[in-house]
Amino acid sequence: MSQSLHPMLNVAIKAARAAGALINRAALDIERVQVTAKSHNDFVTEIDHAAEQAVIETLLEAYPGHGILAEESGREHGARDSDYVWIIDPLDGTTNFIHGFPVYAVSIALAYRGQVQQAVVFDPSRNDLFFASKGRGAFLNDRRIRVSKRTRLLESLVGTGFPFRKGDNFKRYMKMFEEVSTACAGLRRPGAASLDLCYVAAGWYDGFFETGLQPWDCAAGSLIITEAGGLVGNFTGESDYLHQRELVAGNPKVYAQLVGILAPYSKVIKEEDESKPADTGGASAEAAITPEAAFTATLGAGIEEAPALAITPKPAARKAPLRIRKTDGNALS
Repeated sequence: MSQSLHPMLNVAIKAARAAGALINRAALDIERVQVTAKSHNDFVTEIDHAAEQAVIETLLEAYPGHGILAEESGREHGARDSDYVWIIDPLDGTTNFIHGFPVYAVSIALAYRGQVQQAVVFDPSRNDLFFASKGRGAFLNDRRIRVSKRTRLLESLVGTGFPFRKGDNFKRYMKMFEEVSTACAGLRRPGAASLDLCYVAAGWYDGFFETGLQPWDCAAGSLIITEAGGLVGNFTGESDYLHQRELVAGNPKVYAQLVGILAPYSKVIKEEDESKPADTGGASAEAAITPEAAFTATLGAGIEEAPALAITPKPAARKAPLRIRKTDGNALS
């Protein structure tokens, strides 16, 4: 690679390629791969475990004092009290992988005191390496990447992810799907969130939204987006997307318009409403956001203590948000 890379990023790239080599070998004879179900529609393979082990061994060999947060082994490995935590998804898109659908990736991020500093997403089937260091831009292989310049959601291509786990609120998602799909040029769902976020960073998507994501699904991709000039937040435009299991991303203009649509479906708003006295004036919990406010958004993985988007109430015109069942996920500590 032509550019000078941060030493920790170099180690992450080495780890991602090691995992990718295992995945590519297994993909040559996918019928031999052992598959088990963690839950309904949530699969894990022996390759997930082997790839994760390869990543962890590579990282801890270089940085034995660092912490690990991995999809399959959680915090079993590494130091538990380190300021540095590697966030790992060894095979994002396992369902695609076991069906031979070549959309999956290795995702590795390094957080220092809760702020993502280094990020790698490796697509082994295409040998595409997306990476970023905080403050140094985002890259695809040797090429600098930037988010798209589209300004109208109506002309934009938006990525998403469908709810698929037992207990997910599919009716809530279908409401969001309907609103976004009628407001944009098209919706796509390839099935690997880490790559979806990189597609936003590369300008191939103009925006993206999904619910139910874990930190390992979006930690790396979020930094790559912000380093490419985009914005990432939860549905109300705040920076707590790693913890809230809801995420919206895009170039600044499209991000603002997506937040305007998705804010009423945020569980953050729902929780706040439940903690307040009932509103007897009949006002809706929906919110509007001005495009200008998007530029003051926190970048989630980039700017510490940045102000959140300015959300202003609108008069009631449609139904209040659906009641959303809160689900707890593993959050980055």
